[in-house]
Amino acid sequence: MEEKKFDKNSIIGFALIFILVMWMMFNSKQNEAKEAAAKAKQEQIDKKQKAKQAKTAQTVQAVDTTASDSTKIKQLSSTLGKFAYSATLPAAKGGTTVIENEVVKLEIANKGGYVSNVVLKNYTKFKRDSGKLVELVKNNNSNFNLELQTSDNRVLNTKDLYFEPQVSKVGDAQVLSMKLKAGPNEFLEYKYVLKNDYMLDFDIRSQGLSRVLNTSKPVNLDWDIKTYRNEISIPYENRYTETIFEYEDGKDDYVGQGNGKEENPEAVTYVAYRQHFFASILMTKTPFKSAKLTSDNLVHDDKKDTVFTKKLTTKAPLALTNGELDYKMNWYFGPADYKLLNSYDRNLDEVVPMGWGIFGWINKFIFVPLFGLLGGWMSLGLAIIVFTFLIKLAMSPITFKSFLSQAKMKVLRPEIAELNEKFKDPVKRQQEMMKLYNKAGVNPMAGCIPALIQLPFVYASFQFFPAAIELRQKSFLWADDLSSFDQVLKLPFNIPMYGDHVSLFPILAAIAIFFYMKMTSGDNAAMAQPQQEGMPDMAKMMKIMIYVSPIMMLIFFNSYGSGLSLYNFMSNVVTIGVMLVIKKYFIDSDKIHAQIQENKQKPTKESKFQKRMREMMEQAEEQKRLNKK
Repeated sequence: MEEKKFDKNSIIGFALIFILVMWMMFNSKQNEAKEAAAKAKQEQIDKKQKAKQAKTAQTVQAVDTTASDSTKIKQLSSTLGKFAYSATLPAAKGGTTVIENEVVKLEIANKGGYVSNVVLKNYTKFKRDSGKLVELVKNNNSNFNLELQTSDNRVLNTKDLYFEPQVSKVGDAQVLSMKLKAGPNEFLEYKYVLKNDYMLDFDIRSQGLSRVLNTSKPVNLDWDIKTYRNEISIPYENRYTETIFEYEDGKDDYVGQGNGKEENPEAVTYVAYRQHFFASILMTKTPFKSAKLTSDNLVHDDKKDTVFTKKLTTKAPLALTNGELDYKMNWYFGPADYKLLNSYDRNLDEVVPMGWGIFGWINKFIFVPLFGLLGGWMSLGLAIIVFTFLIKLAMSPITFKSFLSQAKMKVLRPEIAELNEKFKDPVKRQQEMMKLYNKAGVNPMAGCIPALIQLPFVYASFQFFPAAIELRQKSFLWADDLSSFDQVLKLPFNIPMYGDHVSLFPILAAIAIFFYMKMTSGDNAAMAQPQQEGMPDMAKMMKIMIYVSPIMMLIFFNSYGSGLSLYNFMSNVVTIGVMLVIKKYFIDSDKIHAQIQENKQKPTKESKFQKRMREMMEQAEEQKRLNKK
């Protein structure tokens, strides 16, 4: 059988077929690459066309919006004039802008540009654990408005117009610019600058409004507030809620309590709305030429009127300079803390009611530093006790002189009684008594002078403790809050002038003052001169006061702050203790009697006062003799 072999032509044919297949495959790949490139190129073209179309659409839309805004401005111009421009800006939709630090949070409303919410982060309402932070401003309880009179005879209120906000930061300060625009470069600006403090800078200025506003008339500022209740006792808080203001010369004054109270001061540098322990204060470096301040009481029934305490208002004109506004101001929203307010060196310490004259000096230079020192080392309840003891200890020399004078008068009591029996003529009797006092070396006024010296300290304490924010929500024994009453029993009914609860510290203070007056009434009666014809019986009046004073303490202090009641209780207890020590160890009636008898034997020299009194009595006696003729 013949073996089959490969033909040369067959091999060439296979090779050509292989080359043809490879060429077809290569050509196919090239076509796919070209198609892919063409597709990609077309997609790029399509993308560019879409972008161009979108840009064109945006341009068309912008043109349409501008046309719309122009129409809107034209429509609003009939009511808002040039300020219609502000109504077309994005901020015209309302809303608020927040600026805050560690102690205070402020919300500024786009509509009106004023502070619409103030939250004090470190203080709670009513009770320490209430969970409700103190909010001085919220829910439209306060308004700040400028009344603008325009050159085209319109009257516009900024509280109804929209401001454009812009927030920035300068160092640690947050800066909020609120602009009410009459055009791109014509505006009224409120500028708020908040640092890490309760105080913030507040500038009011205008730019390019000299032809928009009626420059012949001032811009009227209105600021009002309905003060929210923040404390447990409504009547007690309301008593200390009021408006305080300062004149340019540094003197301060206040608007009275009650309904329809009004003051119209001139050259005012600040207006403060104090809410017992908190304050909202507006300060200006350019004094208000004049102001109208009003106060109205909103608590007519403390069982029903439990939200607000007072409505306080301020109206003041802002002068234009070269047709523009430019006022550098400050806001303060925070605690009515004497030390904090005093640190600003703006006379703001007068916002805290420390008393006038000598009473204020005692509080500012003795009570505030001493109590502040003690409060830094111990609980405030103990601080009040130690504070009272130190004050009374410092007063003990004066107390000693008072008791010594009482003891001397007690020794002279029999001789005074003899003179009353011997001399029926009042003038002659008084002359003989003066001679007796002079010979014995006794001053009948010596017992009154120490009491008068102590009186300013007593009154100062009545100012100091109700104003001490340090006591707010600080507990001691059964008292939950030393700045409010220490209720131990809730009554199912209300007793007029007393209230619907029982406070314990006033009861203890009443008991202490009863025993103090009981112990001193005998000495006072002995010191008093015998009753003269036509004159009241002082001994009988003293006996009545023994019972009247404790009752008054119970009634009037039942709703007062327990810190003040604790001070009065301890004051009487310490005074009783000092009195017992003085009587037992320092005053000896026998020695005093011997000393008086010794003084009678010595030649006496009349003082100028005694000489003057003697001459007056002699003149009266001579006049009486002449009248008889």
